[in-house]
Amino acid sequence: MNDIWPKKLFLVGCGNMAGQMLTRWLACGLDPARVTVLRPSGRAVADGVQVVTAYPASLAPGTTVLLGMKPYQLGDVATALAPLCGEGTTLLSILAGTPLADLRRQFPKAGPIVRAMPNLPVGLGQGVTALHAEAASSEAARTAIDALIAPLGLAEWIADEGQFNEVTALSGCGPAFLFRFIDALARAGEAIGLPADQAARMALATVHGSANMAAQASDSPAVLADRVASPGGMTREGLNILDADDRLLKLLTDTLCAARDRGEEMAQGG
Repeated sequence: MNDIWPKKLFLVGCGNMAGQMLTRWLACGLDPARVTVLRPSGRAVADGVQVVTAYPASLAPGTTVLLGMKPYQLGDVATALAPLCGEGTTLLSILAGTPLADLRRQFPKAGPIVRAMPNLPVGLGQGVTALHAEAASSEAARTAIDALIAPLGLAEWIADEGQFNEVTALSGCGPAFLFRFIDALARAGEAIGLPADQAARMALATVHGSANMAAQASDSPAVLADRVASPGGMTREGLNILDADDRLLKLLTDTLCAARDRGEEMAQGG
């Protein structure tokens, strides 16, 4: 898989999300000698990965820069980094709420700029990463980004950059919502009389197995649910509660709307 990797990978910041991405790339064969991480603390990241506390004098041609710091730091980062970025530099930004126009304004001489919105399961190779590139980006640039993102899980190119908040609400925030569901399922099991530790194990295994089954099935999850539910049986009675007045759909729609709306507020400085 060595041919999928950038010649050099320069990470500005290596927090939770960028760290998960790097962990997965290294596990999939990325040579740590190709990686440099800018980290003010100087803390080590992984064996063989160079950590620096100041910007280098230059970036090698063919370098891909991953912007993984906090969005509010963009101005300060660009002041130091932009002079190092030329046409041979690709920028991959995971900065929430930071549109391509702002990135291009900060890095006018850089090569292709791509926005990415990954979620935490990328560290396991089971994540979702939404991508959006400038209209002028070449097919070769998109192909290179596709190859880099492929080890992280599902990659989805988003045609409308304005939908990034919707994407973030669904797949970016989604793991937290699912973690809450697993916890609630376990607590419900406890509420009807199961030991708490046993209910927790069973809830987690049930969700894990069901998700894998849905991923491998040719039918939609909606069809699978109905196939599990025999008429007049226990599952159907439970589904009748979830389905009444579309209460589950409405709850999740309200949840995603709240997350999306907060993203829009943050983008406006709120």
